[in-house]
Formats: sequence, C-alpha cells, structure tokens
Amino acid sequence: MVSTKDPAEALRRVVVEVLAPLVRLDGGELYLVSLDESHVTLHLRGRFSGCPGNALARRQVLEPPLHAVVPELRVSVTSGALIPGGAQRL
Repeated sequence: MVSTKDPAEALRRVVVEVLAPLVRLDGGELYLVSLDESHVTLHLRGRFSGCPGNALARRQVLEPPLHAVVPELRVSVTSGALIPGGAQRL
C-alpha cells in the first residue's frame, strides 16, 4: 500500500489518499485532528454528523487501512457539526 520509513508520514498518506476520498464519496467531510505514530484522531462531518453507523464505518472502513500500517494504532473518531480546534479538512 504505502511505503515509507516514517510511520506517522505513512499514516498521514493513508488518511489523505485513501480515507478522505472514501468519506467524500459517501457525502461526508473528513478532518485530521491529530496524528502521531501511535494515535490518530479523525473528525467526521457532513452526512456523517450524528450518524448511528459511524461506529461501523470506523471499524470496517477507517481502521483497516490504518492498522495495515501500524497494527497497534489507536484510532479515535468524533463526529458532528462542531469541528475540533486545529483540525485540518482533507
């Protein structure tokens, strides 16, 4: 998939090149709140705001490509109209 020696950079590429387009295709917006080699925090907005299916989307769509890069990665996902401070829209 994505090869780089820096896990944080590889994770960032997965978020930008894989996850953001998937979320946009489903009518949502993806924001990167924070990222390091052990934890990533994402925020979903748009069609995903308050959606009861977000837990399933996280487990089935968002986490697998990230865990392919860093298997023990912690993934946090929030959703709603209010965007966390410092979040970057992708």
